[in-house]
Amino acid sequence: MHRTLPTDRISVVIPVRNDRQYLERCLDALALQTYPAFEVIVVDNASDDASGVLASYRGARVVREPVVGIPAASATGYDSAQGDIIARLDSDSVPGVTWLASVCEAFQRHPNAAAVTGSGVAMDDDGTPRRRASSFYMRAYFFFVGLALGHPPLWGSALAMRRAVWLEVRDEFCRNDQRVHDDMDLSIHLGPGHEIVFDHRLTLPVSSRPLSLDGSALVRFARGFYTILRHWPREFPLARFVRRAQARRELEAQPA
Repeated sequence: MHRTLPTDRISVVIPVRNDRQYLERCLDALALQTYPAFEVIVVDNASDDASGVLASYRGARVVREPVVGIPAASATGYDSAQGDIIARLDSDSVPGVTWLASVCEAFQRHPNAAAVTGSGVAMDDDGTPRRRASSFYMRAYFFFVGLALGHPPLWGSALAMRRAVWLEVRDEFCRNDQRVHDDMDLSIHLGPGHEIVFDHRLTLPVSSRPLSLDGSALVRFARGFYTILRHWPREFPLARFVRRAQARRELEAQPA
């Protein structure tokens, strides 16, 4: 059984490509955390807007990933992390001051959890929340992807996992395929044998860009559909449900 102590070290991983404006806001929010990060790792994914320079100036450890794509950038960040827990944010995530403390508390409440996740509330650049649209988007994501996986999925802008768990699945993660939805792919490879917990306290504001009509939403949908199909037939929902039930029985049968 995993035990999370209040002194657990949290590595925060932020992949970024040409997103300096949003990254600055995210780093500002991390600097105000009531439970400070052990390290903040910004993965500069071939940016040409000085995102990496900004991150270094603000005290983050900058790791460079020349292969363009969120899967490659996020995997590089996870590989570089040295904390007990790896928290993942996107450059447009705005974590509240207690976000990292809530990550620790979530693992304390669920000592067998491999990963925890929240969702997001989309905000326009002027700070106006788009609650109705983001609620529909996030509910649809968690419902339909949850059905396809047989368990709650992770959401990349607000997730955390045990570093030991990443080391278990890193070689299965599709880091070299730019077409995959990286958080869905990670959810798949954690598999039915690992517990993923949704915690509403990890929900945070994000940019409303994914809801735009310029094709962003369609691209995300296509990547998600491709990611699921890429892992079928082994990862058919029914097969995952059966494997998950078996893993639970094995866990319950272990001596206390």
